[in-house]
Amino acid sequence: MPNAFLDFYSDTKTRPTPAMRAAMMAAEVGDEQKNEDPTVTRLCERVAEMLGQEDAVLLPSGTMCNEIALAVHCRPGDEVICDQSSHIINSEGGGPAALAGVMLKGLNGPRGIFSEADVTAAIRPDSRYMPRSRLLCVEQTSNFGGGSVWPVETVRQVVAAARAGGLSAHLDGARLFNAVVASGVSARDYAENFDSAWIDLTKGLGGPVGAVLAGSRDFIQEAWRLKQRMGGAMRQSGFLAAAGLYALDHHVERLAEDHANARALATGLAQLPGIRLADDRIETNIVFFDVSGAGYSAVDFVTAAKAKGLGAGAFGPTIVRMITHLDVTADDVRRAVEIIASLRR
Repeated sequence: MPNAFLDFYSDTKTRPTPAMRAAMMAAEVGDEQKNEDPTVTRLCERVAEMLGQEDAVLLPSGTMCNEIALAVHCRPGDEVICDQSSHIINSEGGGPAALAGVMLKGLNGPRGIFSEADVTAAIRPDSRYMPRSRLLCVEQTSNFGGGSVWPVETVRQVVAAARAGGLSAHLDGARLFNAVVASGVSARDYAENFDSAWIDLTKGLGGPVGAVLAGSRDFIQEAWRLKQRMGGAMRQSGFLAAAGLYALDHHVERLAEDHANARALATGLAQLPGIRLADDRIETNIVFFDVSGAGYSAVDFVTAAKAKGLGAGAFGPTIVRMITHLDVTADDVRRAVEIIASLRR
């Protein structure tokens, strides 16, 4: 039976599959604050190993992963180097300033991917008049870069540049497994270069809640302190960890289907009058397009699409984003293109 509402707003819209729900209901649980939840322990050990790190902690969200990492790595007044399109600048409610007291220096990388030279140029000289450059952040994949995949060699180069300047390095791995499947590079090869890294259990993996932050044992010990302070302890969270374990077993390789559906979506959109792809290099599951030629603002387009049963997101005056995911089929993509074709004014 086809989906009544086609929700391409984000891959956060996924719902647990029946098999994932069964795994959750069968989970052995305990109080994670006391290290008594065996399912959480298994998940954290597995993620730490996958990312080439010593330890890990389960958190309610990827945003909390980023905010805790910034607060552990930095001191108030320090500066974090990242791309200007990054999630920590645009989508975390000013959390870096409010929670860690840090400044953010945005680089202008093509499709969200900056270079070794960009990092070197951005690192401040040692002066009491300037904020101290303390941390480099890389977002893999780059959401507002159109789901672009950081090449592993570029990752190594920018991290090396940060190290040469005395900085630590943090990986925002919200869609790390999309990069893994698209590139064939392992999660460990991407993440072991960093002092901290995390993966999201929602988005492409299809879990209902949660993300896992990994780093050294000392880093995770301090991360736990901040988790407690921010209200992130979740008691019997093995139910959520079980969803994550199921996703790692069953939902990683299938991300290739989402990527194929995104390419099909982009191909269909490119053939519609008045619709222009923001970038035709569709590497993973994210598609941005301009609707001004169809006579719409982004907000009006999204409103009109929703009235016809299609969910999308406005990301600029005339730019719309659509993301494929676990709950989107090839037939849904075809129907979405038909709906958009019917919207032309």
